[in-house]
Amino acid sequence: MIKAALVSAALLTIGTSAAYAENETAIFAGGCFWCIEKDYEHVNGVVDVVSGYIGGETTNPSYKNHKGFVEAVKITYDPAVVSYKSLVDTFWRTVNPTDDGGQFCDRGYSYTTAIFAVDDMQAKLAETSKAEAENVLGKTIVTPIHSIKPFYNAEDYHQDYYKKSPVRYNYYRKACGRNKTVEGLWGEEAYKGVEGHSS
Repeated sequence: MIKAALVSAALLTIGTSAAYAENETAIFAGGCFWCIEKDYEHVNGVVDVVSGYIGGETTNPSYKNHKGFVEAVKITYDPAVVSYKSLVDTFWRTVNPTDDGGQFCDRGYSYTTAIFAVDDMQAKLAETSKAEAENVLGKTIVTPIHSIKPFYNAEDYHQDYYKKSPVRYNYYRKACGRNKTVEGLWGEEAYKGVEGHSS
């Protein structure tokens, strides 16, 4: 019986290690995907961030035609380095989750915030994080938590836009008031989890 217990424990350990050896996915919508992409590419444990569209009913949306979709990012991360809960905690602090009309200077449904959970565990963690963030803010967070839907990559010119066009990106971000609003809302909590955050 002792031997069987040791074998079971060993298998459990192996299974856990194997699970953590694989990257996982998180999907967040937070207004302009250029900005969310940049913010998350500076989070330790994030392997890749892709800009795209999610939430609509049609197929193959484009920047010129993505009615019913929101701009979002698909984050690939290493759960051995950063947890999903930590990614959600960071998300709240990079957006204005109290605004249901868009984000900053970008108005309309396609720029609203949302979390798309890939499974029940992510949904529960997101709800827990949301309640904690509301407590910190002392305000109602309007960001919905949805089940996963098909994610469509945005056009190539949108990917890593902050690297391809840094002058235009920095001008847009400043002119749109993103940093000023986030810092005004969150204070010292702003951009918590984002390493080396600047503009």
